[in-house]
Amino acid sequence: MGKGKDGFQVVVILILALVLGSSAASDYYKQQWWRKAMMPPAPPNLSSTMLHRVGSSVVFPLHGNVYPSGFYNVTVYIGQPSKPYFLDVDTGSDLTWLQCDAPCVQCTEAPHPYYRPSSDLVPCKDPICASLHSSGDYKCDNPTQCDYEVEYADGGSSLGVLVKDVFLLNSTTEKRLSPLLALGCGYDQLPGGSYHPLDGILGLGRGKASFISQLSSQGLVRNVLGHCLSGLGGGFLFFGDDLYDSSRVTWTPLSPDYSKHYTPGYAELIFSGKPTGFRNLLVAFDSGSSYSYLNSEAYQGFISLVKKELSGKPISQALDDKTLPICWKGRRPFKRIRDVKKYFKTFSLSFTDGGKTKTQFELPPEAYLIISNKGNVCLGILNGTEVGLRDLNVIGDVSMQDRVMIYDNEKQQIGWAPANCDRLPRHRDMII
Repeated sequence: MGKGKDGFQVVVILILALVLGSSAASDYYKQQWWRKAMMPPAPPNLSSTMLHRVGSSVVFPLHGNVYPSGFYNVTVYIGQPSKPYFLDVDTGSDLTWLQCDAPCVQCTEAPHPYYRPSSDLVPCKDPICASLHSSGDYKCDNPTQCDYEVEYADGGSSLGVLVKDVFLLNSTTEKRLSPLLALGCGYDQLPGGSYHPLDGILGLGRGKASFISQLSSQGLVRNVLGHCLSGLGGGFLFFGDDLYDSSRVTWTPLSPDYSKHYTPGYAELIFSGKPTGFRNLLVAFDSGSSYSYLNSEAYQGFISLVKKELSGKPISQALDDKTLPICWKGRRPFKRIRDVKKYFKTFSLSFTDGGKTKTQFELPPEAYLIISNKGNVCLGILNGTEVGLRDLNVIGDVSMQDRVMIYDNEKQQIGWAPANCDRLPRHRDMII
């Protein structure tokens, strides 16, 4: 919902705005509807297929792909009694929300019945509520509840109230947990970009309201999350830090200056092992975006380098393929990336660790190309300036496939390593 995925759609970067006064729908919440929505607690009912136990970590299977689906989602069981919901996995935003079974100003179709809350409202003065609003800007019209509005850069948004409900998980000691976590109960959704059959968003950002921050604050797991996206589709999402050998991971510090995003800060663009002259690129890693984005200047420079490399090769631009802004065709339809990777070069983003130490995030052809349903090869690097990202450069799902990505909020670092994302880790397994 509101998460731009295809063509010129845009990465979702969460921009929290002021609450929209006392609308009719909001007034309804404050008075009659909420009393009717409350249900008595019921015993937890956990599906064994929900997630897998791995030492002190929890692991969820992922579904979806970069193309043609355009998103990865996880099934999360919420409520009393528990019910399944498909949530878009988004490290680019904090708030987890579901479309609510309430009088809708505007709601979109979802794969499951709308969420009906079974627990309490989050009060206005709660620190989680405060974290969702600009400091000093939010006025508590009703102290008993927290209204929220989230807006996405592609024009999508969700407006609703913050509630707490049970999320059913397996513990690190193989016991079942039922933590009470805050989530958004959305009753006014504005779709942005293409529609995806999802119930809501799982916010995995760095803020206090995010899913991982809440789990960590309750002492259930360490504040570390990761994902492994398979190039064949699917993969897994995990919380905790015992799934991997840290010494085999390439790490770079997260920038303290940009706490809203998982960003190491500024990088230099390297093409085929050579500097390009494009420096000071502010880069964020965002699983909420299918594709990667460069600002206009770096994008145009990158395109020029790619086209120069393709000169004289048996490949030409496919102007009739609108899958992505730039596609190429060969003498016969391509079936897989390995059919064309010999024509393209590896490029990388080089981060400086506060001094002379440099860490490179490499993007081989399979990390920035897709094969369209027309048998052409298309560029999964898009112009971020055209979609409103301004100077932000984004590493999206296409560039994170077939490697484990680790967001370590404990040590304020981000890491990556090649991994087999097709096999779901079991108890005592290590990814790398």
